Amino acid sequence: MNKGLYAWHAAVESRKAEDIPPLLAEDVVFESPVVHTPQRGKAITALYLQGALQVLNNGSFHYLNEWHGADSAILEFETIVDGITVNGIDMIWWNGDGLITRFKVMVRPLKAINMVHQKMGAMLEALKKG
Repeated sequence: MNKGLYAWHAAVESRKAEDIPPLLAEDVVFESPVVHTPQRGKAITALYLQGALQVLNNGSFHYLNEWHGADSAILEFETIVDGITVNGIDMIWWNGDGLITRFKVMVRPLKAINMVHQKMGAMLEALKKG
């Protein structure tokens, strides 16, 4: 397991928004399950991941499985939000410095995608204002 993956797990466990930006490369690309175009750059990626940390990373969030590459990992997660079970994967790539260069999220089932879309939209608006 690479140092970037250890750092990611520590940030998820801490549930602190400020732990996210130091993990990201300046040119990181974020791919959302509900936004058509990739989001490019550290600031917007941090915003999405910080929002997800608040929306999804509640007391029920946990990783079920992991698959590792030399500089990448796929992490299967599950959480329950408003009574809806959300199952998905985080696909993460790191550079040689252990910083995240690409982060792709996939979510299922459709009911969960719709709920995540609604809650993340509201959370992102709140984060942008605050």
